[in-house]
Formats: sequence, C-alpha cells, structure tokens
Amino acid sequence: MKVSDFDFELPEDRIALRPAKPRDAARMLVVARKGLMDDGLVDAGVADLPGLLCAGDVMVFNDTRVIPARLYGVRQADGARGAARIELLLHKRVDAQHWQAFARPGKRLRVGDDIHLDGLAATVMMKGEGGDILLCFDRAGAELDLAIIERGEMPLPPYIAGKRGTDAHDLADYQTMFAARDGAVAAPTASLHFTDGLMGRLAEAGVGHVTLTLHVGAGTFLPVKSEDTAEHRMHAEWGEITRETADRLNEARRKGGRIVAVGTTSLRLLESAADESGTIRPFAGETDIFITPGYSFRAVDVLMTNFHLPKSTLFMLVSAFAGLETMKAAYAHAIREHYRFYSYGDASLIFPARADC
Repeated sequence: MKVSDFDFELPEDRIALRPAKPRDAARMLVVARKGLMDDGLVDAGVADLPGLLCAGDVMVFNDTRVIPARLYGVRQADGARGAARIELLLHKRVDAQHWQAFARPGKRLRVGDDIHLDGLAATVMMKGEGGDILLCFDRAGAELDLAIIERGEMPLPPYIAGKRGTDAHDLADYQTMFAARDGAVAAPTASLHFTDGLMGRLAEAGVGHVTLTLHVGAGTFLPVKSEDTAEHRMHAEWGEITRETADRLNEARRKGGRIVAVGTTSLRLLESAADESGTIRPFAGETDIFITPGYSFRAVDVLMTNFHLPKSTLFMLVSAFAGLETMKAAYAHAIREHYRFYSYGDASLIFPARADC
C-alpha cells in the first residue's frame, strides 16, 4: 500500500504536552464495526473500562521500564577537526558494553571518534544510515547502567521535546505503573492511563491482567521514508513472554475470554509469539514484525492504544486491526471532538469483532 494512504491532517493544538491528571481521567474513544455500536464510535473515558470489558477478559501490559536514554556530549577534537557538540539517543542495547544509538548531527562523526559525556566516554565503532551508530562505552554492565542513569534525560518523543524541555515531572509521567524491567527508550504509552484504583475496579469486574516485556526502541518514532509500505523495514526490539503468561492467555481464550492488548507494543509481541492456530507460545528474542492492512491477527481480540502520527507504522497497525476507513473516520471524529493525541494524549479502545460480553 502507499504510505500516503495513511496520511491525515492534525492541528498542532491537538498534540498533548502533558498527561491527564489523574492518569485515568483521560478520554477514550470506543471504536467498533458499524452494527456493533450504532455508527461504530462512542465517546467514553479510560475510567469506563470496567464496564466496557467482560468478566474473563485478560488485559496484557508491557512491563518495560524507560531509561534516561538521551545523552549529550562532545566529540573529541583531533588534528583535522575541532570539538563538536553531539546528542545521542540510545535505542538498542547490544551487549554489556555496546549500544546502538541515533546521533545528531550524525554527519560529524566518523568510525573511531571518541565522544565524552561528562565523565563517561564512548567510541564510534560503526556508522549506519540516518545517524545510526554503534557505540562502545568505557565501562560495562551495571556500572554503565548507573552512568547512563546519572547523566541521561528521559527520551521524550520529538513532538513533545520540540515544544518544551524535559523536566522533573516527566520522570514519573513518562513511566507506567507496571514498569519493572529496564531497557525501553520510549514508553508503552497506552499503559500510562492506569492507576491502582482503576486496576482494582477491573479486577472486581472479573477482568484479569498479565505482563510481558518489549523494550521499545526509538525506531518507533522514525518516519516511514519509502513510498510503499512493502519497502519499509522495522528496527528489531527485544521481548519476552513467559510460559506462565502464555498459558494464562491461552486458557482465558479457551474459556471464551478475550485478549486485550494494552498498547501496540503488547500487540506486536503477542502476534510475534502466536502460531497459526492463535496459540501463544513462550517467546524470548527479537521481533521486527511490521503489521499493515491485510495482516491476519491471531492472538489479539481487543486493542487499547493512544492516537498515533500520520503515516506512522502505528497508524498502519491500527488500520490493519480495524480497517483503514474505520480508523480514518475514528481519527477524524477524535480531531473534531478535541481528543488529545500522541504519547501524553487520550486513548482509543478498538473492537474489530464482538464487543458484547
């Protein structure tokens, strides 16, 4: 399909720069096929979730924890070139000492350059396209992790960071209540809407929950530069689904419950782990799954997610889940009704199949 098929106009004032307070006060657009819910769209709120899901459904949350992956440093001067200010966004850990990162300005760097980051140092080992580099740090393991935490900033998405600076509020706001395993450089933002109180009311309604891990990479923010979706390649991300989680989800479905993916990251890993019959298998490794219209979903029945960028891989994913025309209509409605978009914005709850209990 053409990437332009997934374009839409979004007014600047619809981009949320701060989250709703409290978290579960965010609005939520319920999206279903016409016939299931009148015109297929219902304005609701995240707090309404217990009444919108069914006893026996299981919600799947991503327990990755965002690290302060944005670093600032200076390229060491050499005989031919002077020092240069460099911004790094770590996006994928390779091993205990090596990270892949996006560098700005990447053109100023060469293989072998040393970058000094306030007492931490790294050497450029490889250069790829679009400012993507491989770094070898001067320390490893837990010592490197601590050094990054001490020096780094929370990696707010460019559509927020370009409008305001990162501050102390973001340390909590850009982290979900499920965050347990360090490794993401972008938050699984659908989960930002949840609170202890909401989780308690969901449990009272008979809605269960499990967690998986997908360490979200900065590639999630990269624009699709090709004109055809078939030519785009996703950055790989590491994820894990334990046997216990897989068994719980398979059993819930066997009993008639639905799997509710909270966020596109949860959905992508569940679909990566499912076999042709829809059975979810334990998974540990990388996935670069790219979901566009025409994909046959095997593991996920309902999707809760935020509102995504025009022409993004995530808008392509939701269009695959519910249909391109359905999602274009939903987004047009959300824009008219002043829903808040992107990472700190409002949510949608998408039912491509049955919406009743």
